[in-house]
Amino acid sequence: MIIVITPEEMIKNEAELINELFQEGLDVLHIRKPFINSEEIKNFIQKIDSEFHHQLVLQSHYDLVENFNISRFHFREIDRQNIVHESFTDKIISTSVHDIEIFNELGEEWDYAFISPIFPSISKKGYGENSTILDDIKKQDNPNVKLMALGGINENNINKAFESGVDGVALLGAIWESDEPLNVFKKCRKNVLL
Repeated sequence: MIIVITPEEMIKNEAELINELFQEGLDVLHIRKPFINSEEIKNFIQKIDSEFHHQLVLQSHYDLVENFNISRFHFREIDRQNIVHESFTDKIISTSVHDIEIFNELGEEWDYAFISPIFPSISKKGYGENSTILDDIKKQDNPNVKLMALGGINENNINKAFESGVDGVALLGAIWESDEPLNVFKKCRKNVLL
């Protein structure tokens, strides 16, 4: 599985690019826009073809579930700890962790969890340079929750991420910091399919 996470800020032609990513085989898109209001998010989602709405994950603005065919929600670590997710048990929910021990303790209500940073971050310079998560993944022993690698993944190291034993990857900086985001995504998919 390949997931793309949106940049926090709106970028030019973002929804059009997202539609193209879905047409090229994107599995899931996480909408991470914490600094814009519900109306702006609503307008943003309306620009994404409705046939892909079931593949969207809201990371905030959960109230928009009533407006769209969205049944996927992501909860930050702090939200998970504060049990914000309890009213979403009939939905597909995901979360984030930063060490494998926490991942191993997640309950079966979680569909998947991001673990990061697996490689040095592309979008957050200096973040993850001393990360040991790639090695720690070997200690994974939670059969109920899928593990998704996040952080520094691009077309050159995506196979190394999958070889570590994760169930999928999330792309962020490789897509949005590129002058050719669609081509980067195509290369990532091609390299995984080889």
